[in-house]
Amino acid sequence: MRTVYLNGAYVAEGDATVSIFDRGLLFADAVYEVFSVLDGRIIDHAAHMARLERSLAEMKIAHEVAGAGWDDVLATLIARNALVEGTVYLQVSRGAADRDFLFPAPGTPPTVFAFTQARKLADNPMAERGMRIITRPDRRWGRRDIKTVQLLYASMMKMEAKAAGVDDVWLAEGDVITEGTSQNACIITREGHLVTRDNGQALLPGVTRLSVLDIARESGMTVEERSFTIVEAQGAAEAFVTSASLFVMPVVEIDGLAVGDGLPGVETMALRKAYIERARGAH
Repeated sequence: MRTVYLNGAYVAEGDATVSIFDRGLLFADAVYEVFSVLDGRIIDHAAHMARLERSLAEMKIAHEVAGAGWDDVLATLIARNALVEGTVYLQVSRGAADRDFLFPAPGTPPTVFAFTQARKLADNPMAERGMRIITRPDRRWGRRDIKTVQLLYASMMKMEAKAAGVDDVWLAEGDVITEGTSQNACIITREGHLVTRDNGQALLPGVTRLSVLDIARESGMTVEERSFTIVEAQGAAEAFVTSASLFVMPVVEIDGLAVGDGLPGVETMALRKAYIERARGAH
């Protein structure tokens, strides 16, 4: 049985309980972060921490665990669960108070918990075949740049993808792609340029995306941070997504149309390889 972290204590997962009045449960009033672990160590640690702190600040959620405290929680969970490869999920809610749309009184302690999930990241078999995706309207709230637990629409879209026999969904406003259900969307044009949506409130600033863009620029690839349409993506030479759990994952089909030759792209797979090598080298 896993050991999890809850409000300052490490307990067996079956013994961890949260109040029914927790605002994360009642209002999705919580933020979270997912940290990837390779060879027992966290990837892109500093950038994930910075995004977590930003999400907390944007939501005005006060918290006592900070700085080295977060590091201690993550390291202890990895050690106690003997996690070699997988993820650590960390969530902070505004805490528990009687149900009211107004925020609880200052001083209400936040609810903080974290747990590990063992899973294959580097040798994910999907990388060999590529993802098949469909596009759907983006009907989420407007502050997608904050990593909140408001994930119902994303979950519904993942279920729609499953029902359609494909791997996932790219969300779009009109004909312009915002991002995937839980990933950033990228294409490589026929000219060899890497294109990904520019950051803003429309999408989450991806940590893996940031590292991959650095790798692309260092390799001499032209990077364009701008909007692109569904049609442009379908006509691209290659397409892929980035996320903490998928790293760089090729996309080979969009709405039934093959991207490029319908196989994982050479440039995409080179970026995936370079990202994994950098992640392991940073250890």
